[in-house]
Amino acid sequence: MSELSANGPIQVTRLSSGPIVVTEQMDRVETVSVGAYVATGTRHELEEENGVSHFLEHMAFKGTERRSAAEIAEEVEAVGGHMNAYTAREQTAFYLKVLKEDVALAADIIGDILCHSVFAPEELERERGVILQEIGQANDTPDDIIFDRFQEAAFPSQPMGRPVLGTEPIIRAMPRGQLTGYMQRHYAGPNIVVAAAGALEHGAVVELVRRHFADLPADRPPPALPGVYEGGEYRELRELDQVHVVLGFPAVAYADPDYYPVLLLSTLLGGGMSSRLFQEVREKRGLVYSIYSFCAPYLDGGLFGVYAGTGETEAAELVPVTLEELRSVQRHVTEPELARARAQVKASLLMSMESTGSRCEQLARQIQVFGRVIPTSETVARINAATADDIKRAAGRLFRAQPTLAVLGPGIHVPKLQVIAERLAA
Repeated sequence: MSELSANGPIQVTRLSSGPIVVTEQMDRVETVSVGAYVATGTRHELEEENGVSHFLEHMAFKGTERRSAAEIAEEVEAVGGHMNAYTAREQTAFYLKVLKEDVALAADIIGDILCHSVFAPEELERERGVILQEIGQANDTPDDIIFDRFQEAAFPSQPMGRPVLGTEPIIRAMPRGQLTGYMQRHYAGPNIVVAAAGALEHGAVVELVRRHFADLPADRPPPALPGVYEGGEYRELRELDQVHVVLGFPAVAYADPDYYPVLLLSTLLGGGMSSRLFQEVREKRGLVYSIYSFCAPYLDGGLFGVYAGTGETEAAELVPVTLEELRSVQRHVTEPELARARAQVKASLLMSMESTGSRCEQLARQIQVFGRVIPTSETVARINAATADDIKRAAGRLFRAQPTLAVLGPGIHVPKLQVIAERLAA
């Protein structure tokens, strides 16, 4: 066991068994959030096992050698706790929020599900059915599934482009051994950060993790394949009331110097009611109910995109107006809108720090991405340091690259990808 760092209320320790334990003592709270963050997700899956990370997440609380699924739920709710899990492209997380006197129970349960899950056949089949229902629901929700189609067009025929949920044929056929084998390879000590935030004592949390996570495999997992952005076009004509459009571009990784300029660009372009796209497309022209921009950073790259849902005929005006805003922001950024974007980003950061759950997740992500916890003052300084010229330069870097287009619905008036690319380059 080695102490990596201590910075005021934040302390980091690496256990000899592999996991890193990071905690933050938060004053004036009565709760603790505890989570195990596994550095594995959709991009680590082979083609024939697409969806296995998400399947494992679903099986997390479905029974261990010591507890049935019902007993796990009863123990957590008997102390008023809350448990949940999620799967992303680079991470799978399992976390509990409990009162401070129940932190030992939280660590026990999370360690138990990671080390001693049994994958009982009846539970597995029941959850297989639940996931198939989830896939069906996503397919019936156009403003949800459009993002999977966009991701696939941006990263075709590679793990980064595959859906988090997997596909119906693969999930139907996935045997128990595929789940347990993937867990054995990827849920290893060196691949896991255990984070906790709230009314806690670091040494006590370290001891709990040492005790309850002792049976994790020790071997390092296989590395993920790099994500290679290619860009492309996906179109699906459906009889819907709206056409759903995502237009996107290759963006930046977490550690890229342009990370904060791109974050601010997304905010001022389409991050709120005062943003350019919202004001121009919705407020002035009434072309949409929903329009926004987003940035999705990864370890080795990222995506930037604009989503809009509009009527069939309105799409003819929506796309040119949106493209003009993408061109305009490369030339002109005002100090007032930059100040608003800075305020929004900083407020979001600082407000999230008041939640033990959000803080827990931030600690784990920073350790996994940067190998250290980044002080809030450093983050705020980087946000403040980004200038209007930085944002214009970042916009040029993004919007002059090969775009990706996904269209779902009555999209006959949405221009072809090549037309969009030529307009952006003009």
